[in-house]
Amino acid sequence: MYKNLVARRACVLAAASFFVSPIVHAQLAKAEPVKAAFVYVAPLTDAGWVRQHEIARQAVQAALGPRVQTHYVENVPEGADAERVIRDLAQQGHQIIFTPSFGYMEPTLKVAREFPNVKFESVTGYKTAPNVATVNARYYEGRYLAGVAAGRLATQAGYVAGLPIPEVIQGINAFALGMRSVNPKATVKVVWMGEWFNPPRERDAAMALMNQGAEVLAFHVGSTAVMVAAQERGKLAVAYHSDMRRIAPDAQVVAVTHRWDDYYTARVKAVLDGSWASRSTWGGVADGMIRVEGFGRRVPEKVQREVLIRQSEMAAGKITVFAAPRGQALRDNEGHVVIPAGQRLGEDAIANMNWLVQGVQGQVKP
Repeated sequence: MYKNLVARRACVLAAASFFVSPIVHAQLAKAEPVKAAFVYVAPLTDAGWVRQHEIARQAVQAALGPRVQTHYVENVPEGADAERVIRDLAQQGHQIIFTPSFGYMEPTLKVAREFPNVKFESVTGYKTAPNVATVNARYYEGRYLAGVAAGRLATQAGYVAGLPIPEVIQGINAFALGMRSVNPKATVKVVWMGEWFNPPRERDAAMALMNQGAEVLAFHVGSTAVMVAAQERGKLAVAYHSDMRRIAPDAQVVAVTHRWDDYYTARVKAVLDGSWASRSTWGGVADGMIRVEGFGRRVPEKVQREVLIRQSEMAAGKITVFAAPRGQALRDNEGHVVIPAGQRLGEDAIANMNWLVQGVQGQVKP
């Protein structure tokens, strides 16, 4: 009788286990943290492109706590190395991988085809897939506002640029348009680097531009070398990516910064709750992704107020960067009409920009 009782009890427990275990397993699976990885194209420094994405990674970890595990790999060159690193992160079980560099786009797409259950965020890329989303920021909006500040303080500007992709070209043109909106005689001379991160060469380019008469510098490269050079020479410079007053307290005019915190956190949350879907996002001043901040000590309060007012107007949709004034066409630096009088560029035209506006000295192809 005892043996029969034990047997019946074992059957009951087994049956209970059969019905309960799927629920238990689901709860355990739900309790497992999402593994999120971030790939950085340059070394992690105190300021710059990589620093802003690292700030966002830390924000994700702080916001989601034990529900997420984050990991990053720094100083990964675009190309074969990027593909290898991205694939390795997918093999390690990361459910979402952020790849913030334009040159990571194709490696991301290739690895994504091999790992259809992993989500990828191609930051500054433009090609999507079922498990690849794209996101970029309207950096050019901040560039225009910085140009307004620079135009109030200087006439000749120099611009140290990485690679001639639309994102960089947009920034150069917007900066020139901002300067010339308050100083019609302003010019912007461009030096192309052909790479994103090379502090010694960035410094040399900055020095050359100042030797040629540049009173204020701007840049679209990954280090703080341009800011340091301007500080040493007593010139002005517009910080990019991060506020760099600590590095160039006398040189900084203003900083064009970008914030990825909210976007990254929302996308990891979407993986957690199962709502993640491929999409394309292009956010700007109105979305809180781009802003100007950190005015330097040499910028008069009147100029600061003017720029901040314009920033508010831009957020409200009252300022469009790439629009021709009434009664006047906007031309490129070869004299061709690129925006007819009274019109504005559409999204596709901005996204594929391949010309330099009047007032810019240089060519798209270095």
